[in-house]
Amino acid sequence: MAAAAGSVAAAALWSEVNRCGQNGDFARALKSVNKILQISKDDVTALQCKVVCLIQNGNFKEALSVINTHTKVLTNDVIAFEKAYCEYRLNRIENALKTIQSASQQTDKLKELYGQVLYRLERYDDCLAAYRDLIRNSQDEYEEERKTNLSAVVAAQSTWEKVMPEDLGLREATYELCYNSACALIGQGKLNEAMKKLQRAEELCRQSLSEDSDVTEEDIEAELAIIHGQMAYIMQLQGRTEDALQLYNQIIKLKPTDVGLLAVIANNIITINKDQNVFDSKKKVKLTNAEGVEHKLSKKQLQAIEFNKALLAMYTNQADQCRKLSASLQSQSPEHLLPVLIQAAQLCREKQHAKAVGLLQDFADQHPANAAEIKLTMAQLKIAQGSVTKACMILRSIEELQHKPGMVSALVTMYSHEEDIDSAIEVFTQAIQWYQQFQPKSPVHLSLIREAANFKLKHGRKKEAISDLEELWNLSKHLPSSDTLSLKVDVDALENSHGATYIRKKAGKLAGDNQQKEQGQGDAKKKKKKKKGKLPKNYDPKVTPDPERWLPMRERSYYRGRKKGKKKDQVGKGTQGSTTAGSSELDASRTASSPPTSPRPGSGTAVSATSNVIPPRHQKPAGAPATKKKQQQKKKKGAKGGW
Repeated sequence: MAAAAGSVAAAALWSEVNRCGQNGDFARALKSVNKILQISKDDVTALQCKVVCLIQNGNFKEALSVINTHTKVLTNDVIAFEKAYCEYRLNRIENALKTIQSASQQTDKLKELYGQVLYRLERYDDCLAAYRDLIRNSQDEYEEERKTNLSAVVAAQSTWEKVMPEDLGLREATYELCYNSACALIGQGKLNEAMKKLQRAEELCRQSLSEDSDVTEEDIEAELAIIHGQMAYIMQLQGRTEDALQLYNQIIKLKPTDVGLLAVIANNIITINKDQNVFDSKKKVKLTNAEGVEHKLSKKQLQAIEFNKALLAMYTNQADQCRKLSASLQSQSPEHLLPVLIQAAQLCREKQHAKAVGLLQDFADQHPANAAEIKLTMAQLKIAQGSVTKACMILRSIEELQHKPGMVSALVTMYSHEEDIDSAIEVFTQAIQWYQQFQPKSPVHLSLIREAANFKLKHGRKKEAISDLEELWNLSKHLPSSDTLSLKVDVDALENSHGATYIRKKAGKLAGDNQQKEQGQGDAKKKKKKKKGKLPKNYDPKVTPDPERWLPMRERSYYRGRKKGKKKDQVGKGTQGSTTAGSSELDASRTASSPPTSPRPGSGTAVSATSNVIPPRHQKPAGAPATKKKQQQKKKKGAKGGW
């Protein structure tokens, strides 16, 4: 009787679970499932339903715990998809992959999840094959989503692996497909085309979201944030940093929920700021440390963010933090160049150039594949220290670059600066020999010989220069002869052309002029009449012109200066107690009959006596006073309101 009652209760509970599941009320369904499990704790169906309800409610840890607790009942064949999905959502990607691969039967759901797992693991080739197989072998309402995922894989290959994307023939009817296509174009460097795709994606996004009445403008802007972020990235790559910075800040003001998007935008702003606006960069770097960022971005994105953190620490003089970050990066990627370059830059900021060169040398010895770039940096440090010869030795040790024209030019310039002409010529010789062996008679080969000859002539090595020029002549014999370069030209058509007619007319005119000149050679040349010079209006032929009339008034011998006022006899213009009223009458020396007197003995200064008779050398011409008077009148007329 009790068993019958229990079965009736269980049936009622199962009906409740079914009804709640159809209505999407998984919280209530979970309660009913728990009651069923109290009746029968090892019921496989009830346990499966409990796991599904927990997943639907977002309780992935609890769902995985239920699976692991009942492993005897919930075997991997029974619940492989749910277990792998929980591991995937908990970012245990490697475990999810093992769970999928261990399943005895690969269902469509597992294949879908397998593609997602491969994408997160950045195994793009395998992921592409998985999605192609899914699209080929399935027909349901999720086909558009699969195509979107497929285009995302192609975009990732183009961006991170620099693989030329193949044309998948996907019709870009949704904004997601347009966005992924734009990302693939950015990976190829086709920035203008990518910008057009993003603009199209923005239009499609607005159209699709505006059809839903429940979607607000803020929701649309939040959805467009990732598209706008990619637009700003293109602007930054094109050098339009101000426009990019403005758009980046607009996105940050929206406060999007995608921590990955915020981290990427903050990182890009830091790269724009560089060593400027460090305070803003310090604030932005906090966005890159948000929880869950490491699960939203690719490995290369996370690596780039860490590099920029180390550089920011260096710019802000946080030496210990810079060393710590760069050492961590080097341990993660021992073959990567940037960590060791950052460490060397920090040592240089601390004036430890020798230690920086030693660090770079050790890295070059351990990683010969990257030695060329490291040695170029070492040479730059040596030049900064003034050790040009040592820098040349380092550059010449880079075997794969010895023959390059740029390297030859740099070495010759540096050796010339050090006045080591023999070493410079040796550089030319080695490069020419390399091209003689591997690329004979190539344009670079001939150019190097010509430059070597010019260099030797410039420094007095004439015999060696002649030898180079002879070699250049011999190598140039493969050029076509002048006989083979004859052109087939229609001479009559050329002569009847407009330009030829103009030239003939001009030539005829010149010939006629020459003939007239030859005929008139016997004629006497006519003398040109000289024009009479103009005389001034007040010119008087009876008066001798002033010989100093060409000099400025102040430089003439008779100039006495301008009188400053008419009141000459005012008190206060002489020594104390003297008057000027009758000074001219009392001064006997001013009379015409009185001879000039000599200065008295014992007087402080000699004062020359003046006479009313003006000596001949000071005599002014008749016209001079009138001219001076006229000038004074002009000055009075112009000085309105003056003193």
